[in-house]
Amino acid sequence: MAFSPKNHPFAVEAFFQSSLVLTYALPKATVQDLIPECLVPDTFEDRWAFGAVALVQTRGLRPKGFPGWMGHDFGLTGYRLFVRYTNARGKRLRGLFILKSQTDKRGMELLGNLFTHYRYDTTDLSFCRTGSTLSVHSRGAALDVEVGVEGPGAVLPAGSPFRNWGEARRFAGPLPFTFSYDAHRREVLVVEGVRQHWEPAPVAVRKSKVGFLENGPLGVATLASAFLVENVPYHWKKGAVEKWQG
Repeated sequence: MAFSPKNHPFAVEAFFQSSLVLTYALPKATVQDLIPECLVPDTFEDRWAFGAVALVQTRGLRPKGFPGWMGHDFGLTGYRLFVRYTNARGKRLRGLFILKSQTDKRGMELLGNLFTHYRYDTTDLSFCRTGSTLSVHSRGAALDVEVGVEGPGAVLPAGSPFRNWGEARRFAGPLPFTFSYDAHRREVLVVEGVRQHWEPAPVAVRKSKVGFLENGPLGVATLASAFLVENVPYHWKKGAVEKWQG
């Protein structure tokens, strides 16, 4: 298999100061049309598939084992789909397929597009935490999100297919794997993420304007849930490439 620097050629570590994820329900067929042939949608009740917008404050991103002062701090938005993949050993893996990524640092865009398939570009991003309110704004990305960190009192968004937070929690991670696919070579890149202390807390969504959803490929999407995790050490293993057997 040919070497590519985009195939996550070394392990990476970072610290998530905060990761706010808004999950959206979509018809299963919509997601199937957006993912490569090696993947299938990760569904709820065999009807709903899901996409997510992740809004992350990342600290100290660097090759694993390198000193902290070499790390990069940046804001990140990731637009991803929930999927499953059956590997060459017949094991079913849950994870994500990345549609697009944005960062507030030009250097991160360059490095992200050099070493990953996650489709980075640069935009403005502003995170603000005031008391129990977290807001994220971007003029360039037409992003205006505000949530209340209200603990057990948070309610699911109106129209959510989930009946309770327990059902929603299944799609709040950890989803350990991220997948990319080279259709010409019929090769799947699997990157495994390792988290510590992953304890998503439900949040109440007050504003949820996301330009990518309004103008992107997902069509009509229903806000299904929102969770926040904070202060999470995180690392990604070196990517593993295998031939797709389908």
